Amino acid sequence: MAEETGQVIVHVVDDDADLGSSVARLLRRHGHSAQSFEKPAVMLGHQAQERAHCLVTDVMMADMDGFAFAERMRAQDPAMAIIFMTAWPTTANAVDSIRRYGGLDYLEKPLDEERLVAAVEEGARWSMGRRNALARIAPLTPREREVLHCLAQGMSNKMVAAALALSPKTIEDHRAAIVAKTGATTAAALISLVRDAMG
Repeated sequence: MAEETGQVIVHVVDDDADLGSSVARLLRRHGHSAQSFEKPAVMLGHQAQERAHCLVTDVMMADMDGFAFAERMRAQDPAMAIIFMTAWPTTANAVDSIRRYGGLDYLEKPLDEERLVAAVEEGARWSMGRRNALARIAPLTPREREVLHCLAQGMSNKMVAAALALSPKTIEDHRAAIVAKTGATTAAALISLVRDAMG
């Protein structure tokens, strides 16, 4: 897997097959593992087999628009970084791509190679960090997650106990379990872990 080899995996989706292939080739020249897809549904199926760190998707496609596709992708893989590209940029879509759909960037075609590569590499770092954080949090019980989120807000054990109607001793026990399971031993590490997990 890419986390083991250090290679960034990118999926490119564009119903213009030639353009999608050229973007994938460009990214491969920069040392990334990139594959292009004409149909969002095909890419979603492939993502289940090989998780990419970054998705580069067109906004206007015949089968499914890029924003609806991004929502489907986020539901399937919340740690996927998404970069939108379009030949018909608008200010409203640029704002929506970031604020509503969690895009990392909104690029105008023809693509600026340097900006695309920089966005993909930033997206890969974000994706790896979030996947790592989600994996560390995964073993926690629902109650431990509640306690973790309270601690990450800077609350003391006593404050968490009051907020959750539990005894301070119970909170201490939960905190010890959280540290053992996640390896986050300081308040700063707990805050960083939650921030990374939430993306």
